[in-house]
Amino acid sequence: MLRSLDDALATGPLFFEPVPPSARTPAARLEERLAGVAELVRAVPRVDAIDVPELVDENHEGKPRYRSGDVRAFALALQERTDRIALVNKVVAHVADAGALEAWAHETVDRGLRYAVLVGGASRYIPYPGPGVVEANRLCRPVFRTAGGGVGNIAIPQRRGEAHRMLSKTRAGAAFFTTQILFDSDQAVQLLRDYDLLCRQAAIPPVAVVISVAPIADDLDVEFVRWLGADISEAAEAAILGDEDSDIASRSEERALRVWEDLTRVAREEELAVPLGVNVEQISPRHLEPAGHLLRQFADRVPPHRAP
Repeated sequence: MLRSLDDALATGPLFFEPVPPSARTPAARLEERLAGVAELVRAVPRVDAIDVPELVDENHEGKPRYRSGDVRAFALALQERTDRIALVNKVVAHVADAGALEAWAHETVDRGLRYAVLVGGASRYIPYPGPGVVEANRLCRPVFRTAGGGVGNIAIPQRRGEAHRMLSKTRAGAAFFTTQILFDSDQAVQLLRDYDLLCRQAAIPPVAVVISVAPIADDLDVEFVRWLGADISEAAEAAILGDEDSDIASRSEERALRVWEDLTRVAREEELAVPLGVNVEQISPRHLEPAGHLLRQFADRVPPHRAP
């Protein structure tokens, strides 16, 4: 029986983020993808939830082109096969209006999914038809909470003023944040400090920040994660790629583990109240095995939460 994520979010969740299929994925390939992800997740009992992204490209006018198929169907199938909670991401900027977003929330809950990550548009300069993330939280949170779930949002450590945005989204009902993929800890450390301070000043408890990490195998992966929006510095790129291609995967893994160690050390030493968790991303279908290996590494490092 599926339980609430509330306890895990309060003490440190571990998510796995698989690559969703496209609308053109053949049935046989879809079944293969489902079976592979389900087998991986079932083999790592520490995993609390499966975080299914919605992959959307935008043109210069902000019009969407969806690269992923029905992410709710994919998430529900994984939830049923693994007995783990599945989260679906939704880019709220592209819905027709607030009413359409609220209808989407009700449909999602009716299909058996209780958690969603609500995401804004790619540009702050485009007048999207859908509501902003703060309004989306206020609209969708009651729907998901009635079903025993909740909503989360994305945090971008390198974005100026991000801690203030996080505070506004927390006030509007965000139960957690997942970050973009991290390869360095400095900006994320400062974000945690700023968010913690703002929450103390506002006398509200901070919600969990779930840092996203991903294994990469070559220089093409570096360019791909940059295209996904990750901020990978030249120093991080040089440290991961190095001079020997055969060691890239292990250096990538070591980098992810070091980011986690840096963040948890600062949180512990400075007594930050922000709960920390990890979201391990599979950035492409060929990365399932290395993503699984990294997931197992974090299963041994993210402290187990209290039993419900």
